[in-house]
Amino acid sequence: MQLINTSRDHLLKPLQVVSGIVERRHTLPILTNLLFKKIGEKVSFISTDIEIQITTNANFGVGAEDVTTTVAARKLLDILRALPDGPVSLSLKDNKMVMQNGKSRFSLQTLAATEFPVMQSVGEVTAAWKMSQKSFRQLISQVHFSMAQQDIRYYLNGMLLVIEGKEVVAVATDGHRLAYSQVELAEAPSGSGQKQEIIIPRKTILECQHLLEDSDEPLEISMTANQVKFSFWDIELISKLVEGKFPDFQRVIPKGQKNSLVVGRDALQSALQRAAILTTDKFKGVRFSLSPDRITIQSTNAEQEEAQEEIETEYAGDAVEIGFNVSYLLDVLSNLKNEKIQMSLGDANSSAVITLPGSESFKYVVMPMRI
Repeated sequence: MQLINTSRDHLLKPLQVVSGIVERRHTLPILTNLLFKKIGEKVSFISTDIEIQITTNANFGVGAEDVTTTVAARKLLDILRALPDGPVSLSLKDNKMVMQNGKSRFSLQTLAATEFPVMQSVGEVTAAWKMSQKSFRQLISQVHFSMAQQDIRYYLNGMLLVIEGKEVVAVATDGHRLAYSQVELAEAPSGSGQKQEIIIPRKTILECQHLLEDSDEPLEISMTANQVKFSFWDIELISKLVEGKFPDFQRVIPKGQKNSLVVGRDALQSALQRAAILTTDKFKGVRFSLSPDRITIQSTNAEQEEAQEEIETEYAGDAVEIGFNVSYLLDVLSNLKNEKIQMSLGDANSSAVITLPGSESFKYVVMPMRI
């Protein structure tokens, strides 16, 4: 029974979308599969890892029969990538999915669709809004690198999203640095109208970054008490939320620091990249020395090797010597697009704040390091 007849590229696109969250090996074999649904011409591909579910739709089904089955996601994708351009057909024969392209033919085992754990949208929608894909992608790209990876404080392994009035705020921290980004919507989200906070898992944020594009195409976001849903193009992504209380980020952001300077992002990034060459995996420290009109950056290692970089900049504050983890500074500089950044410091023992000149929409707090 033939299911699909289309070009290789047309089939590849939806499969790439859903395959990102599928693990190659899993204790539950069904989770290495994707759910295939065909209702007339409409074909849906669904993947899940229990925490996240991605659905994408296309119109290249053939035949009047409605079919639902599951097949190994990675195998299907790898075969398709290895095939030359041209027409591809998928059909079902003796509980096997058969893919044909020219003289190439592959037969893959299927598992019953009834075994597949489909996530349903549950609970009352507490807030829903539309924004451009570009706007949300920029919001998360300015904070995602500060998310913890496998912290026992599980609420740090994700991104805080705060909705209040027309403002959407994203915050991420791993306990050593904190990134804050904010965007204003054209109109307030529908829903209760009260301030709402959710923690979106790290994997969901990275998947959004991967799937969203820098375009003005709309993205619809809706939240319930324990889920968030992103809808764009023919794609729907549903994710569970991280339970827990995120730290009070407003208390972490220092205010009123007396020493401030504006410096070119590229110049600072290049100097730090060179100084980082002589740091080690165990010790990533660099020393910043601020004096009138210049920043001096130094790094040393156990072999007594030393790097020194000087950047000229307008600075009239106190002489300050402070150490930082160079990776934390490079992370933020590589994710910002602005020509200049502003750095505000207190003394050697207080956190530094990186902002964008003349803007309150972005803040990055990094703790000092003893050197």
